[in-house]
Amino acid sequence: MSEVTINCQNLPCPQPVIRVKQQLEISSPDSLSIIVDNEPALENVSRFLSARGYGVSCTRENGLLRVCAALDQSVHSGEAAQQPVKQQAADQEPTKILVMIISPVFGSGDDILGEKLMKNFLSTLPEMGDSLWRIVLLNGGVTLAAEGSPVLAELQTLDAQGVSILACGACLDHFGLLAKKAVGQTTNMLDVVTGMQLADKIIKI
Repeated sequence: MSEVTINCQNLPCPQPVIRVKQQLEISSPDSLSIIVDNEPALENVSRFLSARGYGVSCTRENGLLRVCAALDQSVHSGEAAQQPVKQQAADQEPTKILVMIISPVFGSGDDILGEKLMKNFLSTLPEMGDSLWRIVLLNGGVTLAAEGSPVLAELQTLDAQGVSILACGACLDHFGLLAKKAVGQTTNMLDVVTGMQLADKIIKI
């Protein structure tokens, strides 16, 4: 029986779940032991593994939290029987998702927290896979694409993966950032509206 240990100490949400997801895709282990250092990560990892057919138990020792997971073979067999259906769905054209970002922070209430949430959000977007089609930056959102942006690395990674990133030219000009744009293409409102028409789904942040 294969067993894997994953150390997720000091990783911000949702990185522990992403690490576990990647490990499942690589080796589909029969059992896992995941070390985390905060309650949200413990709950998120436990819920993720339970949804994928693992029996989960948790222990606490010396300030660290450990999620122990073992594959439920009966559930796993049921998933294997459904594989042809999953394959058929995979063969279909991926959905085009457009993400529209109009602020440099995620949500309202506390800008410091909002900056952290935006970084986590952008680093998690690749989990959409081929469905993630385009990111449109408007108003204060264009500052994310400029030199010195705290999420520039995340946007550059998405750009390298083939995600179309468009930054409003009028917005860049308003903030004096035309010459400082470091990722994506400068666009106009016609491109934005056209993209909205072509998208199958629009997510506004």
